[in-house]
Amino acid sequence: MKIISYNVNGIRAAVKKGFLSWLQAANPDIICIQETKAQKDQLDLEAFVEAGYPYHYWFSAQKKGYSGVAILSKIKPNNVVYGTGIESMDFEGRNLRLDFDDFSVMSLYLPSGTNDQRLAFKFNYMAQFQTYVNELKKQLPNLIICGDYNICHTEIDIHNPKQNKNTSGFLPVEREWLGNFIDSGFVDSFRYLNKEPHHYTWWSYRANARNNNKGWRIDYHMVSEPMRDRIKRAYILPEAKHSDHCPIVIEID
Repeated sequence: MKIISYNVNGIRAAVKKGFLSWLQAANPDIICIQETKAQKDQLDLEAFVEAGYPYHYWFSAQKKGYSGVAILSKIKPNNVVYGTGIESMDFEGRNLRLDFDDFSVMSLYLPSGTNDQRLAFKFNYMAQFQTYVNELKKQLPNLIICGDYNICHTEIDIHNPKQNKNTSGFLPVEREWLGNFIDSGFVDSFRYLNKEPHHYTWWSYRANARNNNKGWRIDYHMVSEPMRDRIKRAYILPEAKHSDHCPIVIEID
């Protein structure tokens, strides 16, 4: 079972850059998408079916052209859950979950903290999300939460840790939250199998950052502890360039 997570920074723009042909070549069983920036009626949904994904689910933000998550699947889910049921979280379309026979997959797009107001929103979201997941795991112990967490966990996950110590996405309080989230019963699947530095999933459009590999690893497949032994491979695909992020992949038994 191959599962990809990809912040496409606008699904319509990504499609124009060859996303669908790339998707067919990558051929995941499931792909979790973040930052779709589209409503369903703005998309050619049949194109995703033709690409091999008859089961596709979209959870858009109320604000057009903003945020939004989706999951495309070759396998029919038993259950689809849009959002968390928490109104202060769900109006921006940031959580979508599919339940299968012996595991569940969530596409998550955690807020960024671009200014003081958004940083406060992010902290509130993080706290509510942790509480939500603590309860969710009681019902669904086999859980994979894929997506853009907008946080680098440790210094190895960012190209210039000292320079960014006061930047949202690498603030001590954000890193502490992510560490606590992992300690609450999750495996950072990439770090579980890959200990080397210089692996990133997002690059600024400025200063030729991507070509110089000056990036941040902010996209994760967080796998609940009961599934640890089912993680077979975890890797990053930096050559896919439909976005300022790149796809991440996990293969599980």
